Amino acid sequence: MIDTRIPPPLTGDESTILDNWLEWHRATLAVKCAGLTDVQLRMRSAPPSTMSLLGLVRHMANVERAWFRRTLNGEELPNLWGKDRDIDADFNDVDTASAEEAFATWQDEIARARAISAAKPLDAVGIRKGQDCTHRWILVHMIEEYARHNGHADLLRERIDGVTGE
Repeated sequence: MIDTRIPPPLTGDESTILDNWLEWHRATLAVKCAGLTDVQLRMRSAPPSTMSLLGLVRHMANVERAWFRRTLNGEELPNLWGKDRDIDADFNDVDTASAEEAFATWQDEIARARAISAAKPLDAVGIRKGQDCTHRWILVHMIEEYARHNGHADLLRERIDGVTGE
């Protein structure tokens, strides 16, 4: 597994630090999935969980979309992967899901999120379920979301082929 992540800087302004930590965690999920086959990416953790690395990628694509495009940018968009009919469809429906499509969608949502984030000050306010939500809060939440799921990804990857790492 090749690790091309760039460690976040130890100094810098708030925006630089937050952006770099989010990029680190995005890259960490990619590293955890690197070099695996579609079958391996679909492997579930342990019953009754339906969690898989492919499910995590699909989930994070939807999370990027929800927080940056819908909440911060005010776009009216549907959920991805049929989550409107099944809140856990991103995890439940991976048996025939295309890994190529999931990774492309995830990278597209990341690119859109980066563009939105770069254009907004940290104090910019979006609306989430009728409540104000700052860009700063979204960045911190996204770091937390990726960090939590990267822990899951580490366990999934170790189960698949024994590979561990930061």
